[in-house]
Amino acid sequence: MNDAQTTIAELRELVRKFVDERDWNQFHTPKNLAMSVAVEAAELMEHFQWLTPEAAAAMAGDAGKRDAVGEELADVLCYTLALANALRLDVADCVERKMVKNALKYPAEEFRGRYGREQ
Repeated sequence: MNDAQTTIAELRELVRKFVDERDWNQFHTPKNLAMSVAVEAAELMEHFQWLTPEAAAAMAGDAGKRDAVGEELADVLCYTLALANALRLDVADCVERKMVKNALKYPAEEFRGRYGREQ
């Protein structure tokens, strides 16, 4: 599988099948899944804690560190997809609608190259 050839629907189905095979739906309540996303996001952040921006960027060149980060990123995504499954949310629709809101909130001509209004 790779990003260029795999759909979100295929990833959701992969997660759904994994959960179903283990009869874990009983534990996969929206609350538990949202908490799990946060826990895994914290584990992802641990890989970058105390690093300078340069050291964090350099992780891309270290296969072992990149793989460890990839595992945590996968955990975040898997729980996120499981939450989407539990709530029957269309991920592509959610992202598209959020990007429309973001574009209105942060017009490119006003925010190009900066992150806040006060800069």
